[in-house]
Amino acid sequence: MKQLIFLLALIWAFPAFAMGPWQRDCQLDVPCELGERSYHVKEPDGWDGTSPLPVLIHFHGWQRTGALPVQHQRISGSTRRRGVLLIAPNGLRKTWNMWSPETEDVQFAADVLVDVAKRYPIDTDNIFLSGYSYGSIMAWRVACDRGAQMNVRALLGISGTLTRTDHCAEAPKEVRHVHGLKDNVLDFPFGPGRDTNFPVKLWREALECGDQSSDPIDWSAVDFLTLTRTTWTDCANGTTVSPRHPSWRTFHPARLDRAAVG
Repeated sequence: MKQLIFLLALIWAFPAFAMGPWQRDCQLDVPCELGERSYHVKEPDGWDGTSPLPVLIHFHGWQRTGALPVQHQRISGSTRRRGVLLIAPNGLRKTWNMWSPETEDVQFAADVLVDVAKRYPIDTDNIFLSGYSYGSIMAWRVACDRGAQMNVRALLGISGTLTRTDHCAEAPKEVRHVHGLKDNVLDFPFGPGRDTNFPVKLWREALECGDQSSDPIDWSAVDFLTLTRTTWTDCANGTTVSPRHPSWRTFHPARLDRAAVG
């Protein structure tokens, strides 16, 4: 019922876009106001102004703001080339309240999506969440509390997870997580026996995955960084969980940060 109500709210918001042109003064480093909060926007290149847009909501790291992701060479550079509308909310005091369920920031994230739908025609079947460091934890929290309600297609977390004792009320349809094994800011949450797949145990349970996983494989997008990837595809309704971590032989903490988010 909650998901239906939320999606109806998004659909109801669509006609607002047809009432007039998008306010171009609310983009990039100029935030869109939402009550006492705000968020930043970056449109994709070549958008025709009418086609529904996939949406990526990206949560910034500690002591940053949403103005960084929407102007970032790799984050914004990737979304605008792929036809995705990038949304970057601003955390209060440049941080997030994400350690417990249903905080005011979780509601804020949901409100942001509804507000975006009043300004843009969005593709409600293609809502994505991502975040870096504290922002990754916030993305996990939103997916955990509102993943189904917000119809989140996929979550990408980078270098930040919820605690091992959390249990998710909801879940996205797909989860990918990237984390450095030698992260000295938000430690890699090894499992028993230094199990490197333990960080996504929460999602494997929430998505009803079995014990069958792919053999770890090395994967690189750039020459200086190799990630070790394991994937679970035997999850309920064909969903997928895939954690990746830099292999021991190539890992360098600073390079991971720059390569993943910058």
